[in-house]
Amino acid sequence: MFDFLIHGFGVALTPLNLGLAFLGALLGTMFGALPGIGPINGIAILMPLAYTLGLPAESALILLAAIYTGAEYGGRMSSILLNVPGDAGAVMTTLDGHPLAKKGLAGPALGLSAVSSFVGATIAILGLTLFAPLLAEVAVMFGPAEFFALMIFAFASMSVMMGKDPIKTAIGAVLGILIGTVGVDSSTGVMRYTFGMPELYDGIDFVVMIIGLFAISEILLMLEHANRQDDEDDIPPLGRVFISLKEVLACKGAMVRSGLIGFIIGILPGTGASVGGAVSYTTEKRISDKDGTFGTGDMRGLAAPEAANNASAAGSFVPMLTLGIPGSGTTAVLLGALMLYNITPGPMMFSERPEVAGGLIASLYIGNVVLLALNLPLAGVFARILTIPRWVLVPGIAILSFVGVYQLHSDLTAIFLMLIIGVFGYLLRKLGFSLAPVILGYVLGGLMEQNLRRALSASGGDIDILWRSGISIGLWIAAAALLVLPWLLPKLITKLQPSNRPMAQVEDD
Repeated sequence: MFDFLIHGFGVALTPLNLGLAFLGALLGTMFGALPGIGPINGIAILMPLAYTLGLPAESALILLAAIYTGAEYGGRMSSILLNVPGDAGAVMTTLDGHPLAKKGLAGPALGLSAVSSFVGATIAILGLTLFAPLLAEVAVMFGPAEFFALMIFAFASMSVMMGKDPIKTAIGAVLGILIGTVGVDSSTGVMRYTFGMPELYDGIDFVVMIIGLFAISEILLMLEHANRQDDEDDIPPLGRVFISLKEVLACKGAMVRSGLIGFIIGILPGTGASVGGAVSYTTEKRISDKDGTFGTGDMRGLAAPEAANNASAAGSFVPMLTLGIPGSGTTAVLLGALMLYNITPGPMMFSERPEVAGGLIASLYIGNVVLLALNLPLAGVFARILTIPRWVLVPGIAILSFVGVYQLHSDLTAIFLMLIIGVFGYLLRKLGFSLAPVILGYVLGGLMEQNLRRALSASGGDIDILWRSGISIGLWIAAAALLVLPWLLPKLITKLQPSNRPMAQVEDD
């Protein structure tokens, strides 16, 4: 394991990869600071540029991973200063972060957020280093049937834990699966949903799908609110940014507990930082909120979701690297980036492409330190990004999106398809659908179909192979439990709660 990590640092510490880690951390913080942009849009915009520049696979992944972790840092700025979450994972940060800013503690709040993010990410990266190679050894025993059961578990986990409405989450995942089936079936040669268009024979390209679904739909939402005054939200004065050691030590328990919670939740397929932040905040409130100060500007209420958000982001790399299953919507995009380089994520990547897996894990250590060094002294500079007007932001995102797709395909058909998908994503967002399940369904659907066919081919069409092994049975049971327990637990808790009615009334009954 340590040999593997040393090899990874040998890759990550080359001048090119060090520079890319620093650039990714800087750009990620900027993307995260802008409300609505977030890590997915940042990666979607820059992924085709990284590919067309001819960067090696490990270098491209280091750049994109640094953008991901940097955006988790940057998302806290608009949450604390403007009460506007930079992405879904920063929602819980607003509960105590913005009240602290109103009290004149915006600078210390940003400083504590950076330290908490560093602690949470460090816990998760250590967990990734320890458990990813071990889990990869276990995953080698997985056959097609086990991987199919794992996909079912991933969809069940995503339906229950991602988004407020499980039904809409499930519908979004099904839409993603349907989009993933477009093109010529590689096994039978059957045309699926091509409508006689040769441009669709190869299916819908991943980059076109990502940029259209996220970047173009975000542009349309920005245009919808273009009449809103850009300067309606005033950034409060930051004051001192460096937080005192006493303030950090007062939150140490919240940071460590939330970092562990975030890492565990990040490992679950399809959950992501938003679930980790919500669970950690609720847990910490039950443990520490003795005086009812959470929600009014409590430092611990800010430290908990920030540590969990970054721990979940790092933890989501575990299923992606070891099982080929994205742990969040953003790692689904990173999974697609690996596929652009013809790299199949999974347990064999640790032995076949150790420079990619090891270099990525080592770069997370480096990027985490770089982010702390950037975010503490430069918080005031990054905060000014929030003042960029929409008339500058929208054309900038549009230019990067169009250039990225055209550089990759040199075909106007891809541009039109990107715009159509963008309008589709915009309509979904207007109807209250989360886009992360759509992209997860798009990525996982093809893998699930391939493993189902391989399993049935190996068994001669006997469907019993799907639940014949102990691993498959365990995954099927876990998936069923995830779908059933959220409906049963509230009813059980209600029945088990003691009645508050007077004894006389109970006896009369």
